[in-house]
Amino acid sequence: MSSTSLSPDRTATAAGVRATYAAFIATGFAFASWASEIPQVRDHLALSSAELGLVLLAIAAGSVIALPLAGPLVAHVGSKRSVQAMSLLSGAALVGIGLGSPYGVVPLVVALFFLGFAQGGWDVAMNVQGAVVERRLGRAIMPRFHAGFSIGTVVGALSGAGLVALGVPVTAHLVAAGVVVMAVAPLAVRGFVPDTEERAHDDPAPPRRSALAAWREPRTLLVGLFVLAFAFAEGTGNDWTSVALIDGYGTSRVVGILGFATFLAAMTVGRWIGPGLLDRHGRVAVTRLMAAASVAGLLLFVFGQHPVAAFLGAVLWGAGLSLGFPVGMSAGADEPAYAAARVSVIASIGYVAFLGGPPLIGFLGEHVGVLKALTAVAVLLAMATAIAGAVRPLPGSDDR
Repeated sequence: MSSTSLSPDRTATAAGVRATYAAFIATGFAFASWASEIPQVRDHLALSSAELGLVLLAIAAGSVIALPLAGPLVAHVGSKRSVQAMSLLSGAALVGIGLGSPYGVVPLVVALFFLGFAQGGWDVAMNVQGAVVERRLGRAIMPRFHAGFSIGTVVGALSGAGLVALGVPVTAHLVAAGVVVMAVAPLAVRGFVPDTEERAHDDPAPPRRSALAAWREPRTLLVGLFVLAFAFAEGTGNDWTSVALIDGYGTSRVVGILGFATFLAAMTVGRWIGPGLLDRHGRVAVTRLMAAASVAGLLLFVFGQHPVAAFLGAVLWGAGLSLGFPVGMSAGADEPAYAAARVSVIASIGYVAFLGGPPLIGFLGEHVGVLKALTAVAVLLAMATAIAGAVRPLPGSDDR
């Protein structure tokens, strides 16, 4: 087969890039639509910090259950069909949250579980597709896909802030957001490229392996721990930034949500400029430096003594942790034949942070206040700097 016929179709690759951006943006919008309403739901149900942490545990539990199943699902039906199915479930869950939360904790927890399940499966599938497109392009682009997620979260958070300011009920907001996700996302990802590229007839097929084999790989597990630290920092920011500003600094609800949006915007910018830094300086050096910046921002957010300082801290916190999760996904997909299994394992480990983070911060918040409880994040980010060598590209993969 000629080298021309083996080269990726540029038109298909460009369509794959656009569709992958759409997948990341849509899932970010879905998540932030819910996250922007957390303070309102908390107040309506009169939840303490610890009780809110347990409620938020439902979304993390759904994700953790979905993630180990997502790798085999993507390998069987492909990333496109997986994202389409999970986006429909995600939108339906948002509708369920909107309709169920006024009636108590039980319907809220059930709907949050399905939102987490859908988001977890969606996450693995779109990251597998992102890795395929990244390899076709031959340069780092995964952080920009995650910037697309952040763009979606910023849009969702700002929309939520505007609707709260206008007095729009939680139910109306989340039902509308869910309908938008179900209508748009399945159509937007039709341009996904095949997850496995065509091989020349004389190329040997990669050896078949058990779906559980990736769980026995030391590098994959270390990358998972690396992602866990950044996921904990990101998830804590998503769940608690607005609450910490409202409770710790005495700001209004709208200012609290704007602080959350600032955190997300900083993460978006970091992910957009990240590929250039990674191509120039490599994964290990860049992620170590940015983890240190995130710790500095977190401490400023907690101990800044003034909302302006907290907003500046949110900028450093969000920008500094922006590359951890996407770099971990790229590291897991260095070998395309095993990308789905490894990305599933790494994401599963990372999402343990979303499982443990909400109740941990909630319980700590009961004793020292939510604001000071956030310092727990710094410990995990320090661990990430120590094991960042695990994300170094494998021999034979693109040195990004």
